This record gives sequence, structure tokens and C-alpha cells, in this order.
Amino acid sequence: MTVQLAAGRPVPQVVLEVVKFGIVGGSGVLVNFLLFNLLLNGLRWPAMTATVAASCLAMATNYAGFRFFAYRDRASRTRQQIALFFGFSGLGVVLESGLFYAGYHGLGLDGSLESNVAKALSIVLASAFRFLVYRTWVFQTDASRAVGQRRGSRS
Repeated sequence: MTVQLAAGRPVPQVVLEVVKFGIVGGSGVLVNFLLFNLLLNGLRWPAMTATVAASCLAMATNYAGFRFFAYRDRASRTRQQIALFFGFSGLGVVLESGLFYAGYHGLGLDGSLESNVAKALSIVLASAFRFLVYRTWVFQTDASRAVGQRRGSRS
């Protein structure tokens, strides 16, 4: 699929992929922040419990967005794809939570505003990891899958 700019120049596929990833990811970030602040500041949950719970709920809501919007042109849903998504997303939650812990406890970013800064930085860094693994292993293009299957069948 090639999209043309007004000047008639094609937009590289990866740019569209990043935009779609950003739309779905942005909605997940919104869910993540809203729940995090509700749990931490509204219900007074411990910071690490609030960040892990918020990240897990955002991860669950993102799957549908990635599958049916950002990567709908990729291979169909399989048990393997779902397992990879939640496995890598789980690693993303661990990475995000570890980074949040370092900011919140290690750097003392434990005020209301500061905890949101720590949360934002941890989300940004974990999202870079998620983008790379989702596009590489979870939502493969049919061509990537075919090459991988051919390599596996030679063994």
C-alpha cells in the first residue's frame, strides 16, 4: 500500500506504521495514565501496584487496536500471535515498571507531578521496545512469515 502526499510523493510504509502505532499506543497511554492516577492519587494504592495494574489494563486494550487497526494488513490472529503479543507486552510492563521504580524510588520522583513524569519516561522507553518487537515478531508481514517458515523447513 502506497499513500501519496499532496505533492505526489509516496509516504514510506514505515511512516504510516509509526503513525498507526502512535494512535493505538496513544490511546493505551491515556488508559495507562488515567488508571494510574486514579489508583495512586484517588484510591491511594502503592505506586508500584498502581503502575503495574495500569500498564496491564492498557496492554489488554491495546491488543485489539494493534490487531484490527495498526497491523490489520498483517497475518491473521493465531494463538502464537496472541502468546507473542502478551509475552512481549509482559516484558514491556516489566521494563516500564523497572524504569518507573528507578525514577519513583531511586530518583525520588514521588510527588504527584513527579510520579507522572517518571511514568511518562518509563512509557516512552518501553514503547520503543514494544514497537520493535511487535513489528518484527508479533505482527509479521506475510513475506516475513514465509521467509521464516522456509528457513525452518530446511532444518
